[in-house]
Amino acid sequence: MNKISAHPAGEENPGFLLWQVSTLWSSSTAAALKPFGLSHPQFVILATIDWLKNQEASQEAIARHIILDPKLTSHLLRSLQVKGLIEPSNINDKKSKYLLTIPGAEMLAKVLPVIESADAAFFASIDLKNSKMVTSLQILARANLSKKDADSL
Repeated sequence: MNKISAHPAGEENPGFLLWQVSTLWSSSTAAALKPFGLSHPQFVILATIDWLKNQEASQEAIARHIILDPKLTSHLLRSLQVKGLIEPSNINDKKSKYLLTIPGAEMLAKVLPVIESADAAFFASIDLKNSKMVTSLQILARANLSKKDADSL
């Protein structure tokens, strides 16, 4: 039988495996967030705003940090504003820094332990401390971020 592609099939294809694992992990995270009325991207943005609170947390900086399309980032920021979880530091400035509101900080404080628990359960089948998985993912992210940055010049 003629092979159509030189790529390894299914269980040996790193791209397909990454797709499967990321889809399963995303589903697990979405299920954990459902009781809080947050989507996974909304949670990531809340956590990012908190993480960037002493730095620039503009729409552009948030999108760059989480590697998300600026238009989708804008939509998600608006949805979090409507929920009262974030606010811009200056309403009249499009490059305004975003801040968590008190309800946003309270929501993040409730959600973080739930997500940490969901992640621990999801990754329980591997020993993350002795695994090369995290290092491999960091290498992939850095290499491809560099390519993305070069392509945007």
